[in-house]
Amino acid sequence: MLNEYLKEKNMSVYKCSILSGIPYTTVLEIVKGKTTLSKCSVETVYKIARALNVPVEQLIEEAMEYRIAFEEFKSNICHMVKDLGDLDFIEMQLKEDNIRRYWNKKWYPESFYTLAMVDYLSKEHDIPLESRYDDIRSNRMKTPIFPRDVVLIDNMGFYPDIKKKCLKEAIPEFLKYNIIEADIRNVY
Repeated sequence: MLNEYLKEKNMSVYKCSILSGIPYTTVLEIVKGKTTLSKCSVETVYKIARALNVPVEQLIEEAMEYRIAFEEFKSNICHMVKDLGDLDFIEMQLKEDNIRRYWNKKWYPESFYTLAMVDYLSKEHDIPLESRYDDIRSNRMKTPIFPRDVVLIDNMGFYPDIKKKCLKEAIPEFLKYNIIEADIRNVY
């Protein structure tokens, strides 16, 4: 996250260190992800925010964002689609730019899942795909992400071909990113 601000401001780690008065090694450890702003003192966060000319609240909010389990995330997205409706969901995701926000945080499953959902719903409604995510579309998860229940059943050996069946039934927009999803509308 800090790295993104430095790029945006065209500022080096060294310059941030000088302007903030925070040791170079501390700033570097935050940029490299060895430590997080949420573990830093209020004074450190304040000085870095001041050096970057961004509100402290913005740095704190992003540093304190909690990442939920992926299964819960998927469920929340599906419920959001159900509650908002397809078109309002698409509009909200594009307006809030959650796909890019997750991508920049390196939350790749969340970014891919949200993008797949937007692309799938766009296709359902004959809406052209949003081109600002084409760079993300050229990537995918290295290993497939199956639903938790499928993994459990497969591990127990009750249904040896369950993963093959799921792959055949997967929605192409999700499968493209190596996320196995067959039904986004079956939520209660």
